[in-house]
Amino acid sequence: MDHRIRRRVLTAAVALTASVALPFSSAHAQAAKKPRVALVMKSLANEFFLTMENGAKDYQKHNTGQFDLITNGIKNETDTAAQIQIVEQMIVSKVDAIVLAPADSKALVPVVKKAIDAGIIVVNIDNRLDPDVLRSKDLNVPFVGPDNAKGAQKVGEYLAKKLKAGDEVAIVEGVSTTTNAQQRTAGFKAAMQQVGAKIDSVQSGEWEIDKGNAVASAMLNEYPNLKALLCGNDNMAIGAVSAVRAAGKQGKVYVVGYDNIGAIKPMLKDGRVLATADQYAAKQAVFGIDTALKALSEHKKQGELSGVVETPVDLVTK
Repeated sequence: MDHRIRRRVLTAAVALTASVALPFSSAHAQAAKKPRVALVMKSLANEFFLTMENGAKDYQKHNTGQFDLITNGIKNETDTAAQIQIVEQMIVSKVDAIVLAPADSKALVPVVKKAIDAGIIVVNIDNRLDPDVLRSKDLNVPFVGPDNAKGAQKVGEYLAKKLKAGDEVAIVEGVSTTTNAQQRTAGFKAAMQQVGAKIDSVQSGEWEIDKGNAVASAMLNEYPNLKALLCGNDNMAIGAVSAVRAAGKQGKVYVVGYDNIGAIKPMLKDGRVLATADQYAAKQAVFGIDTALKALSEHKKQGELSGVVETPVDLVTK
């Protein structure tokens, strides 16, 4: 065989090898590319969201071949601008999905639209984005989370067994622009109306211990006959417990909360807090991640995702 013929045979063999190898390496690269899911939460100073983050990380650790996880949170419950900035960063990073617990039900909608327009799947957990604002932007964002009104009503009805018609109570609400704060307040009100209790005041403690303490202290001072403080989360309930103690009213004013964080358990045990609700922070993140992964694996577009996936919420007492 002369050199020219041998060169042509070798060239053909190399070309054939390349044509066989290419699809394999391409398929291998495709298989190796895992979806990246960003979990964007509210304040990581709140034990509830730390539990959520830990639950999500644990889930990813047991499913490392399925997806990569990025977790982010803000410093305090009202730093909406910082949360918007985190979502912006996730868009620039080109994540495949964002699972969002929004700090504000309306203010986050424009950046959610930006993410969806960039081809990112967005799933809403914990605090529901405002349905009217979503409709105005022609957006469909599935909500994965509990019925907050139902959960708060369970807590309120348990408290109601200790009250009688005409008893005075007050509600320490979360951030007033958030849907979950509004729903919990509605659930508390429904339970109080059933027993005929008088709601003297509803004020925002912004989900935080110190603000909850300040609001509860002011309420106890302004309304000396208060029989109960209904708090929209356990952080504010912890603040309310301190306010009750400082006012010298331990055993005279009931305190209830919502979230069932670890720090509230000793208070449930010794009666400083009467009841709370468990909405399973760790599982909620997992449900949201699963919803996003299912959409990605089925190549669904945002508009094709289902509207609401209700997760459990249960009464917790001593």
